Amino acid sequence: MGKYDRLGEFLRSQKTREVPMTFAEIERVIGGKLPPNSPQYPAWWSNNPTNNVMTRVWLAAGFRTEQVDTRARKVVFRRTEQKPSEALPQRTRKSGRHPLFGALKGMVRIPPGVDLTEPADPDWGKVYE
Repeated sequence: MGKYDRLGEFLRSQKTREVPMTFAEIERVIGGKLPPNSPQYPAWWSNNPTNNVMTRVWLAAGFRTEQVDTRARKVVFRRTEQKPSEALPQRTRKSGRHPLFGALKGMVRIPPGVDLTEPADPDWGKVYE
């Protein structure tokens, strides 16, 4: 069991659409401290699944964060309309990559003779005195 799995279990057990929590309450649920910088940065509480482990836990439980107040040290978890299993992109078993990886393959054409390692601006890197 991961450090934040208890939060996912707690959220899944809630019957309400919104679950307001203080950061201290979250720490009691997980049985430990939040990372030192997490309470200070609203971005840590974003709903980007690549953000951090705890984000994936609340998304998998079927919730999103809203009304993050870092000064008051509180957040509201809101139940999503989608099923919890749809909250995170599924990985393919074969490659371990997201199924949309490479979806744009073949959409970009690079003309012959173009060196993508060269700077686009011919003056890039020049020092002017």
